[in-house]
Amino acid sequence: MAQTDGLKKTLTPFMLWGLGVGYVISGMYFGWNLGLEKGGTLGMAIATVVIMVMYVTFSFSYAELACAIPKAGGVFDYANKALGKNIGFIAGIAQMVEFIFAPPAIAFAIGAYFNAFFPQVPILTSAIAVYFIFTTLNIYGIKAAASFEVIITVLAVGELLLFSGITLPKFRAENLVRHNFPNGWSGVFAAIPFAIWFFLGIEGVANVAEETKNPQKDLSKGFGWAIFTLVMLCVLVFISTIGISGWEAIVFKNGKSGETSDSPLPLALSMITGDNHLMYHLLITVGLFGLIASFHGLVLAAGRSTYEMGRTKSIPAILGKISPKFQTPANALMGNMVIGVIALLSGKTAEIIIISVFGALTLYIISMISVIVLRKREPEMSRPFKVRFYPLFPIVALIIACVSFIAMLIYNLKLGLIFSGIVLGIFLLYKIFKKAAK
Repeated sequence: MAQTDGLKKTLTPFMLWGLGVGYVISGMYFGWNLGLEKGGTLGMAIATVVIMVMYVTFSFSYAELACAIPKAGGVFDYANKALGKNIGFIAGIAQMVEFIFAPPAIAFAIGAYFNAFFPQVPILTSAIAVYFIFTTLNIYGIKAAASFEVIITVLAVGELLLFSGITLPKFRAENLVRHNFPNGWSGVFAAIPFAIWFFLGIEGVANVAEETKNPQKDLSKGFGWAIFTLVMLCVLVFISTIGISGWEAIVFKNGKSGETSDSPLPLALSMITGDNHLMYHLLITVGLFGLIASFHGLVLAAGRSTYEMGRTKSIPAILGKISPKFQTPANALMGNMVIGVIALLSGKTAEIIIISVFGALTLYIISMISVIVLRKREPEMSRPFKVRFYPLFPIVALIIACVSFIAMLIYNLKLGLIFSGIVLGIFLLYKIFKKAAK
């Protein structure tokens, strides 16, 4: 597939909002409730509020970089300019790890949804089929992919609002305070990766900068509208689910202890409507849209980050070629799909999520350092959007991201070492092959 003039510029601020919310919204549907097992209601709430502060300060700081350097590589391009090619390469690999490893976990959840309705279809079969379908849609074109993402995101947001409307009238404050801090402050730190899962992926908005009609103005709007929507949804979902019958009821399948569940919303809803009510089945069916929105959006963002690294020949150049027919990074999308399917076959979805979070935190740390360095080194650089309260916002985001990374290492040392091994291993191969090519 030969290189053409570049990626099509078709995205509007509303589409960017749809992508930003869509990348993240599956985190409202599953996974976050497992943090309650670690910290209880209060421990998870503290972790979530701190992480919420990190994402608000990060999003506006990252928007400054995206508007000043509107390229598909995101942090890869920002760190290259601010910190040099070596750190830029590490940032790019961390970004790829985040965007490539999160979709398999979501695809597995989608497969589990289909399996619940069609038990004869194996979970892995559905998950792999979803990969092929949405990779094909992304190859076909960014406008079609983004339009689909906006539609499905609006449906997913509507479903969460309807869920809250049904559950909040049954809310009881005593359910929030009962047994709410079982593991003390250690539970707060252990809950951090699950709090991050609430918001993981919003930075993907920056990776479609080259396909945005007016990136210098529209990217900041996309980030701002998306983070506001996500914060509101996070608060609604957290309160409405736990307020029904306490945190244990939406963590454990039997409501007390034992096997954990990845379906907090259905568990909460079943306590009100029962599991045979029409509204229960309707909401569970529509809930599938939240998973699809995030899966599809992250596949889209992953394709752009891989494409940019291939375009600059930091990874095999074939991944940086654009389809002459569709003007999309088809090779990058297909390469990412192969890695994603391999990760799916491992069956270790919880571990895949945590490795993805390590990639995200590395991205956040390097990008916030890049904001500060570029402000100091290139004060006259064109910045169509400047983060307010500088340097407070990037410094706050940087500190929380560093503390979160250390906390995750303490509680997930083996997976942290695996993540570090992936990044350093690819970096060493890059240096070896680059030296051999000279």
